[in-house]
Amino acid sequence: MGHKESKIDAGKILISAPHLSDFFSRTVIFMTEYNENGSLGFVINRPVEGKLSELIEDFPEFDARVMLGGPVETEIVNFIHRAGDIIEGGLEICDGIFWGGNFNTLKLLAESGSLNPSDFIFFLGYSGWSAGQLDDELQENTWIVTESEAELIFDLEPDKIWAETLKRMGGEYNTIASFPVDPSVN
Repeated sequence: MGHKESKIDAGKILISAPHLSDFFSRTVIFMTEYNENGSLGFVINRPVEGKLSELIEDFPEFDARVMLGGPVETEIVNFIHRAGDIIEGGLEICDGIFWGGNFNTLKLLAESGSLNPSDFIFFLGYSGWSAGQLDDELQENTWIVTESEAELIFDLEPDKIWAETLKRMGGEYNTIASFPVDPSVN
């Protein structure tokens, strides 16, 4: 395969192969956990309608992105952020990208306007794989694995993330990025 493809691990990104047509069609997943017990990650390019304050009880007005993180437990809220210096208790997944943290601090700071909403992404639900399941899917070329970049995750428009991530990998991935969504409509 291409020279840019890397081994899966927490902090990596999974890009769905163009032929995938289920829930994960054209998704990009930020991986937060990968070990012998299984894997966990969040879809970063499937926006949810509605504001955070409408989706989470008692949450202040805060204009951060909200994504459908995956098909599992969609009533559970998770968040990733680049504010590890002010939201304590988060787990640093990779260079300056944190998963979770003190929710009360988050609410207070969001309310006081001292956080940058573009440093946060909230997720309803997650994407999970049982032990070995993701490895099997990688064998079947369901996913393309690459390094994550905070800028890709937090700053790009969600509908551009899938193609842009592939383009940045270059080579054959550049070609994949421009595949029509339904290859039969050509």
